[in-house]
Amino acid sequence: METESKVSSEESSSDLSSSESHETIATENNPDYTAERALWGLTYSPYNTDGSCPDLATVTSQLQKVAGVTSNIRLYSTDCLQLRNALQAISSSNLNLGIHAGLWISDGESRMQSDLDEFIAAAKQYDSSLIKGLSVGNEDLSKGMSESTLIGYINKVRARLQSEGLGHIPVYATEQDALFSQSLAAACDLVQINVHTIFDSAFTSIDASVQSVINRVNTVKANAAKGKLVRVGETGWASAGNTGPSPLTLANEILYVQKFRCAARKSGLEYFYFEAKDALWKQGQAVSEQNFGIFSAQYTPKFDFLDLSS
Repeated sequence: METESKVSSEESSSDLSSSESHETIATENNPDYTAERALWGLTYSPYNTDGSCPDLATVTSQLQKVAGVTSNIRLYSTDCLQLRNALQAISSSNLNLGIHAGLWISDGESRMQSDLDEFIAAAKQYDSSLIKGLSVGNEDLSKGMSESTLIGYINKVRARLQSEGLGHIPVYATEQDALFSQSLAAACDLVQINVHTIFDSAFTSIDASVQSVINRVNTVKANAAKGKLVRVGETGWASAGNTGPSPLTLANEILYVQKFRCAARKSGLEYFYFEAKDALWKQGQAVSEQNFGIFSAQYTPKFDFLDLSS
């Protein structure tokens, strides 16, 4: 669901904590999953409210706050030096954060190559062990890209990483769950799916919306993944706007993240909650698209994160 509507920032180069105990929840896929942080993962787009690129100090300040909520962040691109800045911020501040990076491919192969070149340069300059994976695109099948083209990109990226001594980094696509086929899964090192029940044509309850995510994950596991790890790349609830019958309020955002977090832990499900801050940089887009954050655009919490453990 993440979109890049910027022009200048695409081309530019320029502590909170959970009150839970540090229990370990061992599962087959997640032997090191802990309750030390409130959320397994959080999507992170660093852009300033006007769409411009933040400096290193801004990224560092933001990630210091994010690190109190999660141990994993998902990036969508390498523009704005965001991967370099994140790697430097994590290293210099000794933050307990793993980076799940991304390449933006919606604008064609030249943009993908540019992102990939920057990814390799950043991984070689900093500690590549901080990079836990690389997503080739985000929901590009739903934007009209053919599956064969996407698989071709995945294979090119994997081959390039191997040639650069970075073959240890998993490579995969991130797509809507209904579009993830067995063929696409076979080309990926893991299956990452975006599941947003907030856009469903009917709404019964937050509980039902959460259970629908779990059910859809299980469907992908059974029909496409063939034993590979299935991770949710995005799921969330906006605090304002209108996407149909789902009631978008801050109270329901809190309820959704509480209940989804609980359901995901019970299922041993890795996920990235969408998203870190309200995306006011998505100017001209729907109000709902700008209000998924657990932080405001100014990086103040929209609610007490201790509520996540209730």
